[in-house]
Amino acid sequence: MAKVPAVKLNDGGKIPQLGLGVWQVPDDQAASSVKEALAAGYRSVDTAAIYGNEAGVGAGLRSAGVARKDLFITTKLWNDKHGYDDAHKAMDESLEKLGLAYVDLYLIHWPVAGSEKFLDAWRAMIEMKEDGRARAIGVSNFTQANLERLIDASGVTPAVNQIELHPGFTQNALRAFHARHGIVTESWSPLAQGNITKEKVILDLAQKHGKSPAQVTLRWHLQHDLVVIPKSVTPERIRENIDVFDFELTPAEMAAIDGIKEGPRLGPDPEKFA
Repeated sequence: MAKVPAVKLNDGGKIPQLGLGVWQVPDDQAASSVKEALAAGYRSVDTAAIYGNEAGVGAGLRSAGVARKDLFITTKLWNDKHGYDDAHKAMDESLEKLGLAYVDLYLIHWPVAGSEKFLDAWRAMIEMKEDGRARAIGVSNFTQANLERLIDASGVTPAVNQIELHPGFTQNALRAFHARHGIVTESWSPLAQGNITKEKVILDLAQKHGKSPAQVTLRWHLQHDLVVIPKSVTPERIRENIDVFDFELTPAEMAAIDGIKEGPRLGPDPEKFA
C-alpha cells in the first residue's frame, strides 16, 4: 500500500499530498469510490456541498474501517452561502451529510465575482476553526487580489488555495504569492480533464519510466510541492493514481513538462464566475 507524504500547513497541521477528488461523482457512486481509495492507501478525500455527494462520501468513510484520526476530509462552502449565518448553517449541513463531527479542511469554494461577502463567510470560518468544526480553513479559486483583501481584512491567512493547475496552465505568479505567505497550493483538474496526457513530452516520459501519462503528470505536481486530488470512479485508475511514489522525474524532465505551451484555463474564470 502506498504511503502518501504530508505537506505542512501554516497553522501547524498537515495535509496528505495526494488525495481523491470526487467532483462529478454521483452520490450513489461516491461511497464505493471512497472505499476503494482508502483500501488503496488514500487518506484524503476532497468533496464540496455543490457536488451533491457528501452523504455518499460519508457512507464510504464509514464502510472503509479507517480510524477518523487517520483521515483528512475536505469540503467546501458554496457561493450562495457567503453570509455569516448562512456559512455556519452550511457547515452544519455538510457535517450532518458526511456524518462527521468535524472536517479537516473547509474551503470557500469561489470568491464570487463582484462581491465581498466572502469576508463574512471567512469571519464565520475563523470561528469554525476555533470551535473545532474545521481543523483548518482555506479557499479555492481565489486570485491574488482576493487573497490580499481577505488577509488584510481578517489578519488570518488561508492554509490552502485550491486552484485549477496543470502543465500548460501553471499559475506561476499565484504560486509565488502563495509561497511568500505560506499558503499551500492544491491543484484541481491536475490532468487537465485528461487532455494533458496526450502531450508528446508526457507520452515520451511515460514510456521511458514505464508509467502511464497520468502518473507522470501527477509526479510533476508532487515534485513541484503541490497537493493534488485526481478524480476517478474506476478502481484500476484509483489505484494507478496513487502508485506514483516509486519513481522520480529528473530536473531536465521536470523542465520539459514545465515547457509545455501555456493555454487557456478549462474551468471558470474566478474574476467573472458568480
